[in-house]
Amino acid sequence: MSVLENWDRWKEFLGEQVDKAQAMGMSKERITEVAQKMGTFLADKVDPKNPQERLLKQMWDNSTPDEQHALASIMVKMADKAH
Repeated sequence: MSVLENWDRWKEFLGEQVDKAQAMGMSKERITEVAQKMGTFLADKVDPKNPQERLLKQMWDNSTPDEQHALASIMVKMADKAH
């Protein structure tokens, strides 16, 4: 099963990446900027694998760049707490 097919595994994977970025000295804002770029890539290139990802994609596709930044920030916080 791919990490993208299970929402809890996805959040855990993101949490691990956030931990690594923080250990390398990245600020939360920089991590959020990277998450926003990754969100755009995933929304454009990857088919959602579960209901949570479908909802997130719909929200992403209907958001302004500022709103996408806020969504990315929320995902970083969720991932940080999940790990």
